[in-house]
Amino acid sequence: MDGLGCIGSILVGILAGFLAGKIMKGGGFGCLINLLLGVVGGLVGGWLFSLVGFTTNGGFIGTLITAVVGAVFILWVASLFKK
Repeated sequence: MDGLGCIGSILVGILAGFLAGKIMKGGGFGCLINLLLGVVGGLVGGWLFSLVGFTTNGGFIGTLITAVVGAVFILWVASLFKK
């Protein structure tokens, strides 16, 4: 999450966790955990995008999309173990 600073990255992660919780209806773990997963999702999303060769422009929207993809991935993997 380059270019946004530490506080900006955390805020984007929180927003991403909220959005991922809405996307993964029934796959979330509650508001607080989803928000924390959004912060971690930013890192995971960046890693996933680098694996497939995508790069983000580093702006707010690109960072948000990356974090949402990472958070959805984490929620999906966690839901596999939740069952």
